Amino acid sequence: MERIGGETVTLYADLRERLEVFETMRSIASLSGEFTTKTVKGCVYHYFQTTLSSGRTQIYIGRDSEEIRSLIEARRNGANDADIDEKMFQRLGSQVIAGGVTPLMPDMARIVRRMSDGSVFRLGGVVVGTVAYQILGAHLGVIWDGGSRMTQDVDLASDTRIAIAVPDLQADVPGIIESLQMGFFPVPRLSHKEPSTSYAIRGKTLRIDLLTPSRRGVTAPVFIRRLNAAATPLKYLDYLIEEPISAVMISGTPCLVKVPQPARYALHKLIISQERFATAADKKRKDVLQAASMLELLREDRPGDIELAREAIIKRGTSWVKKLESACKESRITL
Repeated sequence: MERIGGETVTLYADLRERLEVFETMRSIASLSGEFTTKTVKGCVYHYFQTTLSSGRTQIYIGRDSEEIRSLIEARRNGANDADIDEKMFQRLGSQVIAGGVTPLMPDMARIVRRMSDGSVFRLGGVVVGTVAYQILGAHLGVIWDGGSRMTQDVDLASDTRIAIAVPDLQADVPGIIESLQMGFFPVPRLSHKEPSTSYAIRGKTLRIDLLTPSRRGVTAPVFIRRLNAAATPLKYLDYLIEEPISAVMISGTPCLVKVPQPARYALHKLIISQERFATAADKKRKDVLQAASMLELLREDRPGDIELAREAIIKRGTSWVKKLESACKESRITL
């Protein structure tokens, strides 16, 4: 694990803030309404006020800045500066990469960006697995050791019970995957009556897996209407994707994605390491390596996050706690 330089950390923070404003403006592009401001303790904050089925709603835009004011003015004038914004994001992304951050592999970055453009993350989708681990590294200001971030899987998780703030917004995940024109095909399940939850390319190890938290007694794929796709239910996933954070996927053209909270990611990796069969020793080793690296960083920078994540596990019952304690004992990790 290597620390990223302070200037690069600042560039990343600037890129993330700009992408957040861009995504917010994109999410309200089709809504009618007006902009308004609030002043709190001398600071001005911008909102977009609209009427949804639930009533009058204010969508937060951001703290007052020259950039936000110019974006609001452009929206009022009907201007479309998407190309200008994209070039700016590419320039900032290149500066972050020049500062030492390892970009996501091109094929994976292309998939994640297309998911972002297709509103998947605005609809509750969360990137999990090793791709999320790499994205979290840049977000936390570090470069992980190479062995802990090797993967050819893009894992996308989504809960079936997420409420969406912007009305009538849907994504078509199979359509998005097909539009990539990379040769993905649905991987058949053992039972041909069950819909596919994974997509692969013949002759390559690259794969997309769709996941969702398991519900009691449910083992078959679950159809998520707002994504027009089925997902495999997994134990412990509800804990991982609860209250995700926004982070930047660093690539040729960066984009904003949703990823798990870092501390929850680490503790979840420890728990699922106890679920691995003996035939999955390599995956178990990577689980523990990622958890240990993440916890080492958080102990130095954000120790309170670990305690909050641990408390959330305690609330889920003794079976969760025993899994975590067993993993810590086996891997000699102290929380």
